[in-house]
Amino acid sequence: MVFVRTTPPRPVEVTAVFPELAPLARPAVRLHPRPGAPSVRDSSVGGPLLWPADEPWPHCESEHPDSGFRQSPADVRLSRRRLARLHRDPHGPSFTPEEEEIRDQDAARLAERFDSGSPPPAECPVPLLPVAQLYLRDVPLLRPPGEADLLQVLWCPYDHEPDWKPATAVFWRSAASVVDVLATPPEPYEVNYSGYVPEPCLLAPEAITEYPNSLDLSPELRKVVGDWSRWQAAGVDVDGSYADYPAEFYDGNLADAPGWKAGGWPPWGRTDPYRRYCADCEAQMVPLLTIASFEWDGGTRGWAPHEDRAAAYAPSHRAGQSPAQPTKVEVGSTDNMQLYVCPTSPEHPHTDLIQ
Repeated sequence: MVFVRTTPPRPVEVTAVFPELAPLARPAVRLHPRPGAPSVRDSSVGGPLLWPADEPWPHCESEHPDSGFRQSPADVRLSRRRLARLHRDPHGPSFTPEEEEIRDQDAARLAERFDSGSPPPAECPVPLLPVAQLYLRDVPLLRPPGEADLLQVLWCPYDHEPDWKPATAVFWRSAASVVDVLATPPEPYEVNYSGYVPEPCLLAPEAITEYPNSLDLSPELRKVVGDWSRWQAAGVDVDGSYADYPAEFYDGNLADAPGWKAGGWPPWGRTDPYRRYCADCEAQMVPLLTIASFEWDGGTRGWAPHEDRAAAYAPSHRAGQSPAQPTKVEVGSTDNMQLYVCPTSPEHPHTDLIQ
């Protein structure tokens, strides 16, 4: 089943007010993940990957500090389903028979692991978890190497020093070259944090045009965007409460879109722009993928798709049930993880950054 998500027109035509920004326009694809049951042939977040049966599944060999969090990915998913059920039916049973069976099976598996005398899970090579799979047919702005038409992103569900974020891995492949698909990939025995277990989501890719965050502008252009008289002279209908800080209106409503997306301009907030350079050729790297904790927040609800407007402006939701967090991913302090690639060669090592 194909579903569609449509970004509302921006409240102001950016280049009509600031024609100086026209050369800075970039294409982006908002992915609009929504809970579903993707297959290996679908573009997805947290879904199964089209992974060759004869290719070893990637593992993280780094050290993994014990966080004290003792939930497996299966238990995290069970907890989410249970909370969603109780949200729909607050008077239902604490655990259904099926939930009890899954919980007991997972507890027994973990107990067997610890009782076997094997090293603790955090000390073993950790199987990576699927984060995203994007087919070129759905996200045409990807620039894969050679004959590749499929991007696969995975991560280790533990915090890694020095930035305390999941370690990411990027793979490009040709979908046609995969004949036998790995049916049951390995999973970690436990995860560092439930927000590192993506909920399976289908995507509704939407091509848009983005402009840079005001922090990404030159000092001259930043001054122009912050000049309230320019906004008034253009006759645009902008709330006068932004008169002292018009750049806030620009950043929240006109610049880079929130949520999961490919390409475009990176979001900033935790720091000023932090340029990334290729370790192989020193070219300035470009955004590949934004992994977002939320699709929108109180300051960016104007970006909520037409089809989600009612949910976006509804009263607050119970924890874990927000329509703005369909993937259940949470990185940093409800931040974004930006993945960057080299513009001269996508085969050069990628890098990532929390913002």
